[in-house]
Amino acid sequence: MSDLRAAGPFSRWERSVARRYLFAKRKNGGVALISVISFSAVMLAVFALITVMSVMNGFRAELLGRILGFNGHLYAQSPLINGPDRDGVISRIRAVPGVVQAVPMVEAQAMVIGPSQVTGAIVRGVTPRDLRGLKIIADNIKKGSMAGFGQGEFGGDIVLIGDRMAINLGVAPGDAITLISPSGPATAFGTSTREKDYIVGGIFSVGMSQFDEAYVYMPLDQSQLFFGRDTSVDYVEIKVDDPDDAKALKPAVEAASGPGALVADWMDKNHSYFTALQVERKVMRLILFCIVAIATLNIISSLVMLVKNKGKDIAILRTMGAGQGSILRIFLMAGASIGVAGTLTGLLLGVLFCAYITPIQNFVEWVTGTAVFSADVYMLSHIPAKIDWSEVGGIVGLSALMSIAATLPPAWRASRIDPVEALRYE
Repeated sequence: MSDLRAAGPFSRWERSVARRYLFAKRKNGGVALISVISFSAVMLAVFALITVMSVMNGFRAELLGRILGFNGHLYAQSPLINGPDRDGVISRIRAVPGVVQAVPMVEAQAMVIGPSQVTGAIVRGVTPRDLRGLKIIADNIKKGSMAGFGQGEFGGDIVLIGDRMAINLGVAPGDAITLISPSGPATAFGTSTREKDYIVGGIFSVGMSQFDEAYVYMPLDQSQLFFGRDTSVDYVEIKVDDPDDAKALKPAVEAASGPGALVADWMDKNHSYFTALQVERKVMRLILFCIVAIATLNIISSLVMLVKNKGKDIAILRTMGAGQGSILRIFLMAGASIGVAGTLTGLLLGVLFCAYITPIQNFVEWVTGTAVFSADVYMLSHIPAKIDWSEVGGIVGLSALMSIAATLPPAWRASRIDPVEALRYE
């Protein structure tokens, strides 16, 4: 028989022996059951890591998209905004490169009374033209319309409310609601409240409960009258091409707003919220990577058992001319194939689960008869998932490397077995 040393690294015979050892039946000294358990552990760990990180990415993207779609990217306050040259100031802000929209706005709190409930609300006053430019509102009118907003049969008495607020109040388009402002005119007995009836012209749904249950849109002139603003506004809400560029555009917007301007960006207003999301994401990633590491440790136990069962075979191979390097590579391939196969299967399952997460959610809710993802708790109406392929690549690469690293100690131990000692008691 030819010397096995003549074969190169990872040669056909090495691969063949590794495959025979990996799939050997238990009665032949194999460890198929332990290998299946190791494979399943790695597969489930990678599946869980990809799924959880994709859902967290989806949460961040959905929340960020809806928050920045509903709210502005920059907020400007300036003495000139409430001066006689307001239109000129707003025109200069709109002319700043990167700015796509600048909306003068009144924002105040009020109490809303409906036929069946009373709730608090944030009232935003905008012009009909600016409201049509707010696509997240204009494109998501679920009932009624914007046709009478600030004009038509009811004049400026028509308002828009969110769908969850409409459900809570028990109203539909055409119904009346009563708004009460705590900041009324001063009297001899103190500050009185201001109360007025409005008609619900349309009901919007942006898919985020904190907006759909709390906001009322009112014509700008009506809001100024109702809240006693005279002709002033509270701020100018500005949207830009890329929200990530908002901070860089602040100096230009401040200059366009005039002396004494105060400009805040969306990161300042939501700093604690998005910081908490980022910290949670990093901690969750660390925890799940620890789970992957624990799963790969199962490969060590299966390979140790395999080396123990195959001690006689190793000794025979060594006497036939197989070097220590060949033995190490045989067991390295046997163990690494478990981890790599588990990683690739977990990748496939994770990607498929994220791709069909909404049908899966609907099926589970249909089977159980309960809402597994309540909008009241999670602020979104469905489970979002966004696959970051660079992150998935990192997960797969690290899992494969950890699987290979886990095989090295038992493979090295197998390569150090002395043929004489292994065959002494055989």
